[in-house]
Amino acid sequence: MRIGPPVTSDFIFGLEYLNTPILLIDGGFHVVYANPSAENLFAISNKQISGMPLQQLFLDPDSLLSAAEQAISHHAPYMEHELALSTPGKERIFAGCAITPIEFEAIRLIMEFTPLDQHRRIAREERMLMQQQANKELIRNLAHEIKNPLGGIRGAAQLLEHELPRPSLREYTQVVIKEADRLQSLMDRLLTPNRLPRFASINIHEVLERVRSLVLAETPTGIAIRRDYDTSLPEITADQEELIQALLNIVRNAVQAMQGKGEIRLRTRIARWVTLAKKLHRLAIQIQVIDNGPGIPEEIRESIFSPLISGREGGTGLGLTLAQTFINQHQGTIECDSQPGHTVFTLMLPIIQSKENGNTP
Repeated sequence: MRIGPPVTSDFIFGLEYLNTPILLIDGGFHVVYANPSAENLFAISNKQISGMPLQQLFLDPDSLLSAAEQAISHHAPYMEHELALSTPGKERIFAGCAITPIEFEAIRLIMEFTPLDQHRRIAREERMLMQQQANKELIRNLAHEIKNPLGGIRGAAQLLEHELPRPSLREYTQVVIKEADRLQSLMDRLLTPNRLPRFASINIHEVLERVRSLVLAETPTGIAIRRDYDTSLPEITADQEELIQALLNIVRNAVQAMQGKGEIRLRTRIARWVTLAKKLHRLAIQIQVIDNGPGIPEEIRESIFSPLISGREGGTGLGLTLAQTFINQHQGTIECDSQPGHTVFTLMLPIIQSKENGNTP
């Protein structure tokens, strides 16, 4: 690897604040500079990437190199609408790339990438937010409608139990009372997310360690929970109990799906220049819960965050719905990518400076 000549800092300064991933390339197709958006897209830092040839940065660079050669030979911008690119630190991504020839100090090409996955993610996030609002109103109305007659059913069963002539008949009233209590608990869980979050400065790893200890205490010895933390992450302003409950629901789902045998990995990383809840954030925390279980059934993958959708017998289908509600209250997002042997839940939480919005997101 060689290190190219330094580039004027004023020129670099403007690129640092762009949401568009940018690579500056010299005449030998070495990287001169990568802005923070490019660092985030390709999961590699500017310090690591500086001076690196494109052939080393990308595992499959042929299409990109061909486009770069076209731009230089014709002295004109060149556009690739869809490239499949892989770097050693990240899975394959799909992106468009506009390549502009330029002669400025050591720079001969500007590469502007448009992540196609990001556009799909933002559109999916908007649809999920709209659906969640509709689900929330439906659930609240349904829960209130059920709670009122449920109390009457339980009270009537208790009165009937005292009037029965034979104690053996009370077995049936006990079934009614216990089922009424179970439904009452379910309704309470549906209505719980309506309390406002109590924001404070917290360390996300303390939340993950609490979740880890709780799950290990209640799971069989066949489950291993590994840590993969970036301990340099800053604190965030959040409701600690809500985040614990959201992550607990996700990790418990993974444990139940693996039926007592498997591995769960808790992973944290920094993310730069991400759009969450239609707002661009310079920094965000990425939390991933990764398991090697059987995966989510294909028929429910698109609806796992909808209420009352469950992939296991006896499940209420509320755990992921509540997790999504809690994360959205923090202006974050939660997504899932699942295939047999590899399921990943990814949570993104913005790091919001107090000077922006006070003590609350």
